[in-house]
Amino acid sequence: MPNLRTSSLSRRGLLAAGGAVGLGAALAACGDGDSKGSGSGSAAEKSGPWTFKDDRGRSAEAKTTPKNIVAFIGVAAALHDYGVEVKGVFGPTKTADGKPDVQAGDLDITKVEVLGNVWGEFNVEKYAGLAPELLVTAMWEKDALWYVPDESKDKILKLAPSVALWAAQTTVPKAIQRHEDLAASLGADVKAKKVTDAKAAFEKAAARLRAAAKSQPNIKVLVGSASQDLFYVSLAKMSADTLYFQELGVKFVEPKVNKAGFFEELSWENVDKYEADIIMMDNRSSALQPDALTSKPTWAQLPAVKAGQVIPRTTEPIYSYAKCTPILDALAEAIEKAKKVD
Repeated sequence: MPNLRTSSLSRRGLLAAGGAVGLGAALAACGDGDSKGSGSGSAAEKSGPWTFKDDRGRSAEAKTTPKNIVAFIGVAAALHDYGVEVKGVFGPTKTADGKPDVQAGDLDITKVEVLGNVWGEFNVEKYAGLAPELLVTAMWEKDALWYVPDESKDKILKLAPSVALWAAQTTVPKAIQRHEDLAASLGADVKAKKVTDAKAAFEKAAARLRAAAKSQPNIKVLVGSASQDLFYVSLAKMSADTLYFQELGVKFVEPKVNKAGFFEELSWENVDKYEADIIMMDNRSSALQPDALTSKPTWAQLPAVKAGQVIPRTTEPIYSYAKCTPILDALAEAIEKAKKVD
């Protein structure tokens, strides 16, 4: 990943990249030790010292397996799928009408303390009140903790060990494995039938996507994200999901990215710069959705839009087999059914 400078990026740009850049500064880690942590069984059965080596190469450490866990919402949702529950979350958790955000997955958001719901929001007093034993989040840029505000990071990191897991510079299977490693260290039974069945379904979906891409080699996919003023076209190889799709054979539009290396900003007048048969649109609440773009004539005239070949992109996947399988199946189906339109 390039050495990013967030001063050259807008807040909107940070989010449009698929979270593909850091929070504004590289964040120092806390904790030491040297073991990655693994195992299975319930958290109640585990005792003794706990360590976990994260994707910064740093190890979090505790005298016993952490129980009071606070996590970025997407990571919390992944841990939930493995049977590990958290006390608090931060990041996009609730929509404006109070419903669970897409990044919450199956997590019951009424049973967790929400420390912050938007970029830059993290209630340090509430965090301290949870007596946290572990903080877990994603990492899009080396050493930068996703959705941990730079202005309060020092206070936050003093209260508990932290773990950061890559959401970039990796692929979906590798990211899932790391989330599974963490869940196992926290007491999850990763050999449970629910987990192994989910893995088998994931592998079947991956094979389906590979076959779809092979059968439709001329279909080209554009990865987009919309704001009121700009349309962002992302470079597939820079995010875990689209890099993996690329490895499976999916063909993507390759934009002329800015210095940060993740995306190209287009005005709505120039939204037709690239030819694409399928458009994958950022599904997060921070981005405008396709039904909000009907008033933009240049959008409506895109061949993929006219052909009805616009699908959601789960820009920040929940890294469990159960949550990533539908993503693979949806893209496979779109490619299977797609017509060449450019």
